[in-house]
Amino acid sequence: MQYQNTSAEEDSGKLMVRSLGVLTIGVMATAIYSLYAVLSACFSPREERIHQIARNWARTLLRIAGVRVQVIGQENVLMDGPQIFMSNHQSDFDIFAVLGHIPGEFRWIAKEELFRVPVFGHAMKAAGYIPIDRKNHAKAMESIAKAVEKIKENRSVMSFPEGTRSVDGTIGPFKPGMFLLAMQAGVPIVPVTIIGANRVWPKRSLNIKPGKIVIVIDKPIDVSNYPLEKRNALIEEVRHIIIQNQVKYIREER
Repeated sequence: MQYQNTSAEEDSGKLMVRSLGVLTIGVMATAIYSLYAVLSACFSPREERIHQIARNWARTLLRIAGVRVQVIGQENVLMDGPQIFMSNHQSDFDIFAVLGHIPGEFRWIAKEELFRVPVFGHAMKAAGYIPIDRKNHAKAMESIAKAVEKIKENRSVMSFPEGTRSVDGTIGPFKPGMFLLAMQAGVPIVPVTIIGANRVWPKRSLNIKPGKIVIVIDKPIDVSNYPLEKRNALIEEVRHIIIQNQVKYIREER
C-alpha cells in the first residue's frame, strides 16, 4: 500500500512538473505569436492574415501540450457564406482546438478582459475579434451590433453561449445574446460540441494532460424558421443537439 501511494505521488509530481513546463513554453509562444501578429498588422492590416497567425498559434499550443484533435462533420461548415458557430465550453483548450481545426474564416466574440492583456489584446483586435461585456447589457448590445457588421462583411462568428467554462463538463444554460445576433443577421447557427477538453485541462486546475479532443460539427440550423417570440425554442434546440452529441461520443469512447 505504501509503495502504491509513493508511486501515485511520483506520478502526480511528474504531471505537475510537466504541466508547469507546458504552461511556461505556452506563455512564451503566446508572447511571440502576439508580437508577430501586432507587427504584421502594422504592415498588412488584413484581418484574415492575423487570424491565420492565431490559427498557427493555437496549433502550436496543442502540439506543445501533446493534444490531438479529431474533427467530425467538417462537411457541415458553410464555405460559401457566413454562419454563427455555437459551442459548449469546458476548458481553455476549447479555444485552441476550435481555432486550430475548424475550417474557414471566423471571428471570435470573447470576454473583454482578454482584450486588456498587453500585446495579446492588441493582436485580438487586429484579428477583428469582438470584445463583449456580458455584465453590461448596453455594451453587450454594442458588441452584437459589431458582430452583425462582421457578418455583413461575409465573416462568420464563433461564440460560447454558456458564457463561462464548465467545472465538470456539464453543459449549462445558454445566454440569449448570440441567438438574438443570429436572428438579426439572418444567418444559420452551426452547433459545435467539444468532448475531452476538460480532461486535458480542467477548470481550476494547473495540471495539463496529453490527450485527445473531439470536435463534432452538426448541421446548420435555419433561424428563419424561428420568429423572435420563439427564441427560447431555438436556444433549446441548439443546446439539445450539443448535449446529444456530447453523450453519444462519450459513450462511444467507453
